[in-house]
Amino acid sequence: MESEVRKCKSCGKESSILPDSIVLYEKTGIPVPQECHVCIWKNLTAFWVFGKFRKTTSALSGKAIITTFSEATPFPLYDYDEWMSDVWDPLAYGREYDPTRPFFEQYAEIQRKTPHPHRSGTMSTNCDWSDDAWSCKNCYLCRSMLNCEEVNYAYRTVNCKNSTDLTFCFDVERSYDCTYCFKSYKIRHSFDARDSMDGIFLHDCRNVKNCFMCWNLRNKQYCILNKQYSKEEYFEKMKGHRLNSRREVEQLKKEFADIVARDAVHRADRNLKVANVTGNFLEECKNCRESYFAQKSENSCYLLRGYEQREVVHAAGTIAENAALSMMDGYNYGTVATSRCGNCRYSAYLEYCEECEYCFGCVGLRKKKYCILNKQYTESEYDNLVKKIKDQMIADGTWGTFFPYSLAYCGYNLSTGQMYFPETRESIEAKGGIWEDIQDRAYEGIAGDEVPDVIDGVGDDFSKQAIICPETKWRFNIAPQELAFYKEHGIPLPSRHPDKRNMERMKPLTVTTPYEGICFFCSKPIVHYYPPEWGYKKIVCEECYQKEVL
Repeated sequence: MESEVRKCKSCGKESSILPDSIVLYEKTGIPVPQECHVCIWKNLTAFWVFGKFRKTTSALSGKAIITTFSEATPFPLYDYDEWMSDVWDPLAYGREYDPTRPFFEQYAEIQRKTPHPHRSGTMSTNCDWSDDAWSCKNCYLCRSMLNCEEVNYAYRTVNCKNSTDLTFCFDVERSYDCTYCFKSYKIRHSFDARDSMDGIFLHDCRNVKNCFMCWNLRNKQYCILNKQYSKEEYFEKMKGHRLNSRREVEQLKKEFADIVARDAVHRADRNLKVANVTGNFLEECKNCRESYFAQKSENSCYLLRGYEQREVVHAAGTIAENAALSMMDGYNYGTVATSRCGNCRYSAYLEYCEECEYCFGCVGLRKKKYCILNKQYTESEYDNLVKKIKDQMIADGTWGTFFPYSLAYCGYNLSTGQMYFPETRESIEAKGGIWEDIQDRAYEGIAGDEVPDVIDGVGDDFSKQAIICPETKWRFNIAPQELAFYKEHGIPLPSRHPDKRNMERMKPLTVTTPYEGICFFCSKPIVHYYPPEWGYKKIVCEECYQKEVL
């Protein structure tokens, strides 16, 4: 079967409909989409809240809660434990389906009335200022993490401890400002460092120790700018760098970025242990097409982050099987168009539902069967009504599309979508979406540029000082435990808001556009994932990477 080329109805660009995806459309029972996979990802991730942490109260009890949902959120927010309890009944918000009105219009009325939990994540201690945290302890302003302790300002971390400013790191400890690092200890300002320790400014390094501003190294110690030194020489030269000065560190960052672009060897993709895949940052995947940041997945298309996905098409942050249009779901099977649902089967158009099967157009249900728009039916009533709804949706072209932008949980500019697929207010509002103006209630504080340059001598009371980020104009503080971390490791105070810092670290991980090029060494045609504006010179094929680096 050959790829079919269609013009996307949203962006107007031509894109190929992969033969593998057509098989999945047929299997999941949805038509071939009229949008390209990137536009579908935008739609999915518009529902993936990144947000800003704020204090509010539970709409049920008045209990103080901390959430990333904004004040503009259209539905009631309940404390998570209250939401999971039996003190309220989601079926109380049910309604009869009206065949004279569009399905999404009726669904919106259910969504806006039905309570939602103020956060995701369970089994965590002292992580009130974190979201999507699972089995974590003493973590602050973090999102999407598992089994972490004493971590600040992290995003997508697993088994990390005593660290600050981490993005997509696993098994990292006592580290700072790292992205895509694994099994490492006491490293800083690094990208793709593994099994390493006591390193500063590392890029694509493995099993290195006491190295500074190095790239592509394997099994080395006491190196500076990829040059070998003795132990004594290394530490003597390191004395010449004032790593407790923010200005010097920022200058070193710029210098190292230029070195990485000019001298480092970059493998065309960062896939590991894969077979028959296209995409990037895939691990232990087989037969996955146009997919990114997926692990242990197979026979799927258009995945954007996720784990153990099988026969899935169009998904973001999902664990699922035989599913289409899945957003932040866990262990779903046979579903279409679901958002933040867990252990649901044979259902469509659900959000925040748990352990449900044969449900359609429902919100917040738990352990239910044969429900439509949060109303209970018999099996035969359910089957007959679902057929009518699907027929009407097929007729108006909405069956097999995700929820419209107007139903998103936050403004697009506060969603994960904005990190991966930046859009303007005008473009989102033209799609019927939401855009939120971000304003802090008070602007008193010192400018970020006025924060002390050197950490030495900064008193503990500095954590009470409000700081205004020079780029976003958002207000932030240096938390007491954060300040203690900087002092312990001699790290200069940051001048920018932590969310801005995270977005900068995320940039290398958000490229979902393949580029055609040739290998720097052998001139063989390759497909890579390095935008031209990065200025990377030595982009190479797998064979040359193995020869030059490994």
